[in-house]
Amino acid sequence: MTIAIGDQLPEATMVKMGDKGPEAVTLADKLKGRTVALFAVPGAFTPTCHSAHVPSFIRTKDQFTAKGVDEIICVSVNDPFVMKAWGEATGATAAGLTMLADADSSFTKSIGMDFSAPPAGLIARSRRYAMIVENGTVKSLQIEQSPGTCEISGGEALLATL
Repeated sequence: MTIAIGDQLPEATMVKMGDKGPEAVTLADKLKGRTVALFAVPGAFTPTCHSAHVPSFIRTKDQFTAKGVDEIICVSVNDPFVMKAWGEATGATAAGLTMLADADSSFTKSIGMDFSAPPAGLIARSRRYAMIVENGTVKSLQIEQSPGTCEISGGEALLATL
């Protein structure tokens, strides 16, 4: 079943690169008592993700903060080493975005947002979406219908839902 507005996000553990290497991140800890913009992409360094999706959240970071969003989290089914490199390459890390790896796609599968595109080498990846989450509950959800587009899930579009 695909996640929907009003649903509580499931328990999930993701991975990020810390000072001493990979670190587990419990999603519930990131969401408890906070307002978070969470967006997901099919893959780090893929064209639309790299040139449109992440830059849209870098551009709008201050506007999200002004509207009470505590953190912007980018999730991708990649390993934490790739997510760290991608955050550095795009400027997302310097801008204050949190780059989390859903390395085994368990979170993505649990919310019904997984897909595979074998001809493109994308197996068990995430659909492109963005959501506003308040204290773990989905308040706004923007799901792209095509993995190659970033129209309703970009920073500006999600910001307009606040």
